[in-house]
Amino acid sequence: MSNYPPIAEHGMIGDLQTAALVSSGGVLDWWCTPRFDSPSVFASLLDAERGGQCSLAAENPGDGSEMTTRQLYLSDTAVLVTRFMAPDGVGEVADFMVPLDTGTPQVRHRLIRVARVVRGTVSFALACRPRFDYGRASHTLTVPDQHHALFHGPDTDLHLQSTTGIALRAEGEDVTARFRLSAGQAAAVVLTSTAGGDDAPRRPSLDEVVRDLQACRSFWLSWLRSCTYQGRWQDQVRRSAITLKLLTYAPTGAPVAAATMGLPEQVGGERNWDYRYTWVRDASLSVKALIDLGFHEEAYAFRRWLRDRIEARDTATGDPLQIMYRVDGDPHLTEETLGHLEGYRGSYPVRAGNAAADQLQLDIYGEASDALIVGGDIGAIRGWKALTEVLDWLSDHWDQPDEGIWETRGGRKDFTYSRLMTWVAFDRALRASQAFSRPAETERWTRTRDAAFRQIVERGWHDKRKAFVQHYDSDVLDASLLLMPKVGFLSPHDPDWLSTLDAMDGELVSDSLVYRYDPSASPDGLRGSEGTFNLCSFFYVEALARSGRLSQARYAFDKMLTYANHVGLFAEEIGPSGEQLGNFPQAFTHLALVTAAMALDDELAEARTRPEADEQVQAAKYGFTVPAEGSAADGTGD
Repeated sequence: MSNYPPIAEHGMIGDLQTAALVSSGGVLDWWCTPRFDSPSVFASLLDAERGGQCSLAAENPGDGSEMTTRQLYLSDTAVLVTRFMAPDGVGEVADFMVPLDTGTPQVRHRLIRVARVVRGTVSFALACRPRFDYGRASHTLTVPDQHHALFHGPDTDLHLQSTTGIALRAEGEDVTARFRLSAGQAAAVVLTSTAGGDDAPRRPSLDEVVRDLQACRSFWLSWLRSCTYQGRWQDQVRRSAITLKLLTYAPTGAPVAAATMGLPEQVGGERNWDYRYTWVRDASLSVKALIDLGFHEEAYAFRRWLRDRIEARDTATGDPLQIMYRVDGDPHLTEETLGHLEGYRGSYPVRAGNAAADQLQLDIYGEASDALIVGGDIGAIRGWKALTEVLDWLSDHWDQPDEGIWETRGGRKDFTYSRLMTWVAFDRALRASQAFSRPAETERWTRTRDAAFRQIVERGWHDKRKAFVQHYDSDVLDASLLLMPKVGFLSPHDPDWLSTLDAMDGELVSDSLVYRYDPSASPDGLRGSEGTFNLCSFFYVEALARSGRLSQARYAFDKMLTYANHVGLFAEEIGPSGEQLGNFPQAFTHLALVTAAMALDDELAEARTRPEADEQVQAAKYGFTVPAEGSAADGTGD
């Protein structure tokens, strides 16, 4: 198991149609091409022996001296630099992909790795060991010359080309090289994936590689000029924005939930899902955040994609929408177990595809409606027509059990969050109808909205817990309800909401980290446990801030930032020892970081007018009290 680096020890690069992970040791151990959801070429992150990888790193001096590695992004870009520091020299490997910000899917993708030395002399070793189709398919190797190797797979070819200074040699079905550079020298290898049988790419020169590096850097610096965020956490918000962009499939505007599949929520457990798809919920919640950040083009591109899905009515369930799709809108995500892969540190089974696509999750209609409406008029014809068709269907189908936001596999229940989002769907549509003078079934929509409201208040509230609960006829708390004030269902200062927040704080929160729910109290049909959910932890920060608990919110936010990895990325969860767990990096987490930062900025801007009660609450949390003004304890009383 020592062959598996920690999940957090990675940076991500991508070209907006696919993405790859590079470990802090210089190992490219995850890459699916030509799309995010394509079979892998490198997947040693899921099986160190059979998955395949491409390593490019400085060789250990071998004299007993220590070599230190560090990894960073070039500021405000997706160019990843891994540094190797040894007594004889300092070397670097820069990994990047030139963005393909186009509406046309590409079959050819280039991943570039540049080695250079900035001090002394450094020896590098290259080992390229691809394994096609998740390691299931064999390949043939051809080495036309010392600067070109062709790995011919079943549907994809991989070309490995090197610049002067790197001589490639075959080693069985793999390719290796050793080379030595001195200060000021550089050399590069380029990995190009093509459709099987396509012509080989032209061998690049080092000058061309440098121009590609500058083009990549310029793209990201130019893209970030649209960012309007000027708050206190610019580095973290900008890194999250770049991460969200990297995880968006440019030809359709559809964001994927994460770059990976199969990474465990508990090491050794079975909660190992495929997240390389577009969830309606996750992507819809990102729209307002993107608009608030100034990225209108990305927000509108997803809205168009979402509208097209509604119009197509192409779902496996027959409902207007299903919870997730492939990046091109294909609704078929058949789940299979890859039995030949051992899984990350023995976390088995490894699943490709996602059977949850067939689940009924009624909350997605609320998030979709909000996404279609936020930011202005959704259109007089196509957009409004698509929305009304969804709402007409929802009017007849909202009041039934479903699998809920967390995609549990323990049976359908009457989830409070699903009813909350039903209320959102009709609330937003009624507002938009009035604001933009659009035709609507006003009476019918109003009846449904009000029925959902009454049901939540009457059945979703638990008198003994003094809190809103996960599903009716239970007393289980659920962190998804942290969104209740955010969506406008009630005020963040409402006593019932504050009581709910207190209940969550006492049961779901562990040192500012938030669990989704307690699986032991609400069985979800799966064995094992999971870590705290980063999405929920950032939602908790936002809820605290909006509820006036500003000191507690900022402290929780600052602590959450310490769980980011060395280049500012988050996986899905945090484990008991502070380790990152689950698929990586997760878009939903970075979205929630952005919204939490903006909420904190808003509330801090008004902090001078806040009552001192927040200080009392924060102090009490740590076991001491702040004396009231004029008391004997502060020296001003009698």
